[in-house]
Amino acid sequence: MNTLHAMTTALTLAADDGPPAGVTTELDKVLNIIAWLVTAAGVAGLMIVGSRMAIAVKAGDGEEHLSQFLMVMGACVIGAAAGPIVDFVI
Repeated sequence: MNTLHAMTTALTLAADDGPPAGVTTELDKVLNIIAWLVTAAGVAGLMIVGSRMAIAVKAGDGEEHLSQFLMVMGACVIGAAAGPIVDFVI
């Protein structure tokens, strides 16, 4: 029984080991910078699409801007989901 308990304890301790703290600290800094850049790019993209839509309405063009809007929103969702996915993997 002691052997089984010792093996279980050893496996549990081995599973709890993660990457060294220095690695995750630097990775967190990089991920935070990238997250801010993705947020800024998403806001800028929405502003660009919105201004193009406003110009098209004022000019009387019936251009379809919904696909551009959905593309920017899809990129925002992918960018927002990247951080939690990386956090889950690490």
